[in-house]
Amino acid sequence: MPITHEVRPRASAEGLPRTEQLAWKLAEVASDPAPVPGDVVDMVINRIIDNAAVAAASLLREPVVAARAQALAHPYSAGATVFGRSSDLRVSPEWAAWANGVAVRELDYHDTFLAADYSHPGDNIPPILAVAQHTGASGADLVRAITVGYQIQVDLVAAISLHKHKIDHIAHLGPSAAAGIGTLLGLDVTTIFQAIGQALHTCTATRQSRKGQISSWKAYAPAFAGKVAVESVDRAMRGQSSPEPIYEGEDGVIAWLLDGPDARYQVTLPAPGEAKTAILRTYTKEHSAEYQSQALIDLARRLHRTHPELTDPTNVAGIVIHTSHHTHYVIGSGANDPQKYDPNASRETLDHSIPYIVAVALQDGAWHHEASYAPERAGRADTVELWRKITTAEDPEWTRRYHSEDPAEKAFGGRMEITLTDGRTIVEEIAMADAHPLGARPFARAQYVEKFRTLADGVCEPEEISRFLELVQRLPELTTEEVVGLTVAARPGLLGTVRNPKGLF
Repeated sequence: MPITHEVRPRASAEGLPRTEQLAWKLAEVASDPAPVPGDVVDMVINRIIDNAAVAAASLLREPVVAARAQALAHPYSAGATVFGRSSDLRVSPEWAAWANGVAVRELDYHDTFLAADYSHPGDNIPPILAVAQHTGASGADLVRAITVGYQIQVDLVAAISLHKHKIDHIAHLGPSAAAGIGTLLGLDVTTIFQAIGQALHTCTATRQSRKGQISSWKAYAPAFAGKVAVESVDRAMRGQSSPEPIYEGEDGVIAWLLDGPDARYQVTLPAPGEAKTAILRTYTKEHSAEYQSQALIDLARRLHRTHPELTDPTNVAGIVIHTSHHTHYVIGSGANDPQKYDPNASRETLDHSIPYIVAVALQDGAWHHEASYAPERAGRADTVELWRKITTAEDPEWTRRYHSEDPAEKAFGGRMEITLTDGRTIVEEIAMADAHPLGARPFARAQYVEKFRTLADGVCEPEEISRFLELVQRLPELTTEEVVGLTVAARPGLLGTVRNPKGLF
């Protein structure tokens, strides 16, 4: 049975034994050699496929091009691979984690877990995979490490809210990635403990990266956490220590950045020998947009078919989306960000604007990771007119369901109340995205494979697509040499079609 640990700040004079600190408890989970169930193995494979899919689709985007150029300036013969380039070309693992992390995150199109805080647990995979390739780990080693990265991030996200204090969610990612790398390398508890502390200390940043005019740093932030995790493990392996106690100290993260000196958190972690199955509680995206928009895109697509009159803004007096606190205040009108209604806003801003997303999905009956964000699409006059008639409102029941511990009740949707200019009202709701495990069309292996084939089409040669899919689906059996092949190379000449920016390196 899982064990719940109370975590609270302590005065320095009070003292807190290392073995009672949360970072130590996390390190114990990372060092525990529990077996990995078959359904967990299958989901790890799915998520590696998912990451490769969205990375392939992002290879020519400016943040990814820049990050790749930085990584390629740090070649390392026994290093790790970079998405888009041949596996024969390797770079230092922390820079591979950086470049691949940006490629995976750029389109906001991979997996998610939402609870007390928010997360994209697939962000653990690039740094863990980079270290696996660099150190000659096997496929079975990689599976176990990714399982731990997911487990620790999910358990932290379930227990500790960062966003309430405007701290970015990568503060949970740095420790989880460091722990997963510790598992991969078979490090002792003390070394993993030090790596977790270093990663957390350097990964606490504000959420301004997801506020107002959202910049390309939104994609870089988790890549930074992955790079920091690799470097933290390296330092810890060299015997270097970290601030302690990092969570509970009187000048620590909780006391000054989170709920303060009187805080009490209940963090539930697997018991020794217990299987780490948290990856099964996470869910991926069918659409390239913030997760709370997934179900509402599906509802808008349905309304496009059943009420085609909604595509014309002259027929619509107003649309109110009743939804959870998070959806309203982070991607809805409750954010009070004028940029969320600006047709000249960045793509990163538009994918965090549910009024924009619903307007386009209502009119198009579809969602595309590039076309739906194109400047000419955002600037279309009839879209802008409809967009500015859409607002959100917090509904306590949707907020309750968002935070429910019951998987059958937990929901990230909402209710649309549409008032037409002829006086009619249309009211429809949706709880789960179609691709959610409890949705209308849950994603399984076939859907992950299809997502990869679709997004890699035209980016990779057909032979490369087939090679990767055959390899990754044998993941637990892969040799150290085969693990190096867990990347995708762009078709010849493709990467040369974009300008390679110059910097310091």
